[in-house]
Amino acid sequence: QVQLVESGGGLVQAGGSLRLSCAASGRMFSSLAMGWFRQAPGKEREFVAAIGYSGSITKYVDSVKGRFIISRENAKNTVYLQMNSLKLEDTAVYYCAASRVATMLPSGYDYWGQGTQVTVSS
Repeated sequence: QVQLVESGGGLVQAGGSLRLSCAASGRMFSSLAMGWFRQAPGKEREFVAAIGYSGSITKYVDSVKGRFIISRENAKNTVYLQMNSLKLEDTAVYYCAASRVATMLPSGYDYWGQGTQVTVSS
């Protein structure tokens, strides 16, 4: 099994920045694609960003392009989400996930973290 633990969430003012981290267990981390999803109250979980096995390929939902950066350090079994120019609509619980294949669909991910709350205030 792969265990994922998110951290770094918190309260930040609009326009500010926050960096989320996801620590993974297991020796197969470097062979897995990783993704970040978010879920606001009353809404479905949505794709935010994904990164390929080596970190050379990344994908973002249109609403965060140019503001968020996903990266990974395979030697540390960790994936990051740098969140800049945060907006009120970015408020949600953010989840880290691992997939065997590149996908933007939540159903394509085999492992999920517990989530970390990000709240953006005006």
